[in-house]
Amino acid sequence: MDSVIKAIEDAKHILIIAHVNPDADSLGSAIAMYTHILRLHKKVTLFCKTEKINPALRFLPFFDKVKSSLPKAYDLAMSFDCGSYRRLGIEVNAPLVNIDHHVSNEKYGEINLIDASAISTSEVVYDFFKKNVIALNAKIATALYAGLIDDSQCFTTAKTDQRAFLMAADLIGCGADNALCTQMLFKERSLASVRMKAKMLSGARLQCSGKLVTTLVEKSFFEESGAYDVDCEEALHESLELVNVEVALMLRHTKDGQIKGSLRSKSSLDMNKIASVFGGGGHLHSAGFVTAGASLEEIEKKIIRIIKGKI
Repeated sequence: MDSVIKAIEDAKHILIIAHVNPDADSLGSAIAMYTHILRLHKKVTLFCKTEKINPALRFLPFFDKVKSSLPKAYDLAMSFDCGSYRRLGIEVNAPLVNIDHHVSNEKYGEINLIDASAISTSEVVYDFFKKNVIALNAKIATALYAGLIDDSQCFTTAKTDQRAFLMAADLIGCGADNALCTQMLFKERSLASVRMKAKMLSGARLQCSGKLVTTLVEKSFFEESGAYDVDCEEALHESLELVNVEVALMLRHTKDGQIKGSLRSKSSLDMNKIASVFGGGGHLHSAGFVTAGASLEEIEKKIIRIIKGKI
């Protein structure tokens, strides 16, 4: 942590990076650090390669400050919640501080601040602030709280522990808006996202004696519903709640013609290991990958072969 403090102190223009198609943890963690650096009166740019970020995240402080184009020059970059370098979406031309909680993190930074025991990257940033006696204002607290409840699925995942609840209590004490974060991340829905969920769940299939549920998201689903990529996540989580299901798999097309796979589990089967077969990674109960050269059905069959007999 001392090396991160020194890197920030020495920098003149800092680039804060959320990963492509950011969730509340990546963008919230990035915004928390952005807010802190603003208070240091340093030049700072908040960046995400994705031009159309999920509008459900618009409640986050400084959401309107996120840029999709790089500044001409910067002398330090900091990435948040990016397990792999390619998820940055850019080539970084400065020393890079990599802050994350994925067990599969590639440690691509000159400085790597990674805590795989943390429930979210926002928890890693929170610990950094607390250990360096950095005061938390309401904006920082709300941004970190959003990341915490998003990655913990509102404190329902297996990784939720005392540490998470103590962090939540402290953040609320510092001004985090629990009602706003919960409303925007778990209650407010667009009609497009509801249509997408209906299409996904109607096509869900049970495999491996009902312990695996698979959902294939065709390109037409997006065209017909008008949904964003992130709108697929709710159906994925809900499919895992089906009786007897232990693992949920979702496969969808990306805009550049590749296939994105998402794996969720409530069993002891390691999702990170399965995702690594396709060049991805993540955590024990949650992982993902991006691959090419095969159809949705071909990848589904391969994953069924890997999982069959293990759950």
